[in-house]
Amino acid sequence: MDQQVALYVPPTDEHDGTNTGGDIRTSSLTSATMKLSGHKGSVYCLAYDPQGEVLCSGSFDSTCLLWNAGGNCSNFNVLSGHKNAILDVKFTNDSEKIITASADFNLGVYDALTGTRMKRFMGHTGIVNAVDVCREGPSSLAVSASDDRTARLWDTRVRGEVGCFEDEFQITAVAYANDGKIVYTGGIDNCITAWDVRQMHRSMTMKGHTDTITCLALNPKGTHLLSNSMDGTLRTWDIRPFVDDATGGKKRHDKTFVGGTHNSEKGLLNCAWSEDGSMVTGGSADRVVHVWDELSAEELYCLPGHAGCVNSVVFHPKENVIASASSDKSIFVGELS
Repeated sequence: MDQQVALYVPPTDEHDGTNTGGDIRTSSLTSATMKLSGHKGSVYCLAYDPQGEVLCSGSFDSTCLLWNAGGNCSNFNVLSGHKNAILDVKFTNDSEKIITASADFNLGVYDALTGTRMKRFMGHTGIVNAVDVCREGPSSLAVSASDDRTARLWDTRVRGEVGCFEDEFQITAVAYANDGKIVYTGGIDNCITAWDVRQMHRSMTMKGHTDTITCLALNPKGTHLLSNSMDGTLRTWDIRPFVDDATGGKKRHDKTFVGGTHNSEKGLLNCAWSEDGSMVTGGSADRVVHVWDELSAEELYCLPGHAGCVNSVVFHPKENVIASASSDKSIFVGELS
């Protein structure tokens, strides 16, 4: 009898890993990859709370859904009240509040426990594209970016805005420095601008992208900024003080990550860092979740599954888990092997 040559012989005993009972889990999820359905429109944004217990998703259907971050990822609450698509969402650094940015020109402040709307920030005269919160400063501070060419500072303790930066172009992305002293904005002028919060003026401009910047994200240490752009690249920027960029010495542009794509939808695709700063990811129009190694800028994961443009990808703050949201109205949550 001819001997069969097998490259891989699957184990024949009962501990083969195919049964769910004996499956080795590397996270609190009940299965390695899970699909979350519930939104009636494209899902534009995702955010984990700092504790890693709740996942919040914002959608074209003008609602946010709250999901348990572990177990079966069950949906346990709905945040309603906006009259148009929700384009960005963030948890405050104490996990108690959720701040939403919407195309109805307003921002919402919700209680993360009850899901009730506590406040509405009104003042923008255009679509609010992005929102960010202060990571280490007071949990009440937030900054928003809008098509009305302004970035506005908000404090959940007071009524109305507490500051406003006026730019010449629509602002599509915003990031708050860890200490809350600088705000970074990006827009259709392809530049990243740093604004001094105390003196309320522009302090620096970083150039390099050749198309609209769709998202800005600060690394956990607060030393580098990640940007996603419609030019099809993600880039990191050294934002530490005393980097001498004017004399042509050390450039602030650090690395470029290629592989992701943008398309004619012109969506504001996000970008994000892993909690230890070792990996970066971002939305992509090719329906694939791309994850890059920050150090080498090489692609580590290329995760298919979505049937539409991937608008947002975020890393879990405590576990080796990634979540992605798409224009196919679904969210995938899965373990990184």
